[in-house]
Amino acid sequence: MAFFDHDGGSMHYVDRGCGEALLLIHGLGLSGADWVLQMPILEKRFRTIVPDLPGSGRSSAPRDYSIEGFAESLWSLLDRLEIKRVNLIGFSLGGAVALEMALRRPDDIARLALINSLATYRLDHWRKWIEAHVPAVLVRVLGMRRVARLTAMRLFPEPWQRPIRERAAATIEAVPAGIYLGMGMALQRWSVATELHRVTCRTLVIAAERDYPQLAEKRCMAERLRADFVVMRGSHHATPFDSIDATNSCLIALLTDQPLPPGERRCRDSCTHAQILSIAGAAHKAPLGRPMGSVGD
Repeated sequence: MAFFDHDGGSMHYVDRGCGEALLLIHGLGLSGADWVLQMPILEKRFRTIVPDLPGSGRSSAPRDYSIEGFAESLWSLLDRLEIKRVNLIGFSLGGAVALEMALRRPDDIARLALINSLATYRLDHWRKWIEAHVPAVLVRVLGMRRVARLTAMRLFPEPWQRPIRERAAATIEAVPAGIYLGMGMALQRWSVATELHRVTCRTLVIAAERDYPQLAEKRCMAERLRADFVVMRGSHHATPFDSIDATNSCLIALLTDQPLPPGERRCRDSCTHAQILSIAGAAHKAPLGRPMGSVGD
């Protein structure tokens, strides 16, 4: 496995495949290992760099949590790897980091994909207030274990999703409460809603039909980014996990400059994926490079 020393800390990352550079940025409570359902298809065509954000996975905790700081750390990693131009894919909080990166160096971004992300997480709507404050209170009152189980049930409510629901609960539960809350606060302080016109690359916005933030806000963001907009029918917030085939097809289409999949393919997985999810969950706790072999170790 590979580590990058930066700003007094250490960032873990995996570097695999060859071709155009592609950076995958995970969400809150996750790590780079959670791209396991996308990696097999992406690493065949791209040099895929998958970091653990500071404070996540095997990376050390930062002195303070901020989206701007995460973006700076990832640009420093890419500079160290001598990558001049990169494709970015970010999920949830990772989408905020990807968008911040794109705004800092727009000419260095080839393509950008945002999955269930927003341009501002400031509490400008009552739903955002609830999503920000209720989980924070529950973490302090109930602890990470119970909050993790409640969150996993909300993300994966179907009976056939039990394998991935249990894995999600175990993953979130393992995150220290201070780190979980710190990263959540970083989101609340961040906003680039007035700067979206500065993003110049081809952009794809994927929005889950049943996600917490309203679709209208994501659609508005996509319009201001002049982005392709895909609604994943039936999906909850964890679209890369509950809509594997559709997510991967959309990402490959973006990255290869091909048309997006037709509307009938933009939907959540069915119960036939239960076995796939079970296998993926079993390998989840191992470092991303171990189940499939790592180039960057």
